[in-house]
Amino acid sequence: MKFHVLTLFPEMFETMNHSIMKRAQDQSLISLNVINIRDFSTNKHKKVDDYPYGGGAGMVMQVQPIADALETTSGRVIYMTPKGRVFDQVFAKELALEEEIVFLCGHYEGVDQRVIDKYVTDEVSIGDFVLTGGELPAMVMMDAVARLKDGVLGQNVSYEDESHYNGLLEYPHYTRPADYEGMKVPDVLLSGNHQKIEDFRLEESIKLTASRRPDMIKKYAKRDLSKKEMKILKKYLDK
Repeated sequence: MKFHVLTLFPEMFETMNHSIMKRAQDQSLISLNVINIRDFSTNKHKKVDDYPYGGGAGMVMQVQPIADALETTSGRVIYMTPKGRVFDQVFAKELALEEEIVFLCGHYEGVDQRVIDKYVTDEVSIGDFVLTGGELPAMVMMDAVARLKDGVLGQNVSYEDESHYNGLLEYPHYTRPADYEGMKVPDVLLSGNHQKIEDFRLEESIKLTASRRPDMIKKYAKRDLSKKEMKILKKYLDK
């Protein structure tokens, strides 16, 4: 998978050269092409913004530098904006099927609408709040999408048990020591009985989701569930 990022602050993406994302790039599982929008400005001062027509506070990023930068890329073009579709795990799985994705990171009051009309395929938000630019949301999305690509995490099971992947929040995890200041790891996790451990984790996931995310548990209840899942679900829906 190839990620292209159009930004005014390319240095921010140095954070993508660490940990799992760096290893994925080293193994050629993903690539990251960071493009400085200012490099495409025809203004001698590399100016990329101007006052909005009709007045109002703030500045708007101009069409020409962004359009020329986008012409050097290919793939699905995602514009990070609080007005967009809210990003979630379902959308992450959809994007993980793409070969190339372009992230357009706006600043100030955003970009000229003509950029969106001509080039953008998806307007996307990472939540109902406003940030100073699109760089952090783009990094969040790249991380979420890249880890779904085969080989990035080493094995699919690494993400298949995580929160949101199967419609539930993830069960709690424990490691050594088994007893820390009187706080003990649940006995079932030390039992070696894989079926009981699996059942315990399923129940913990359903219980946690029902408690913290009633919106998610309602969607989960509409799925084609096993008798075991239905029995556990009923127990926590009745509470």
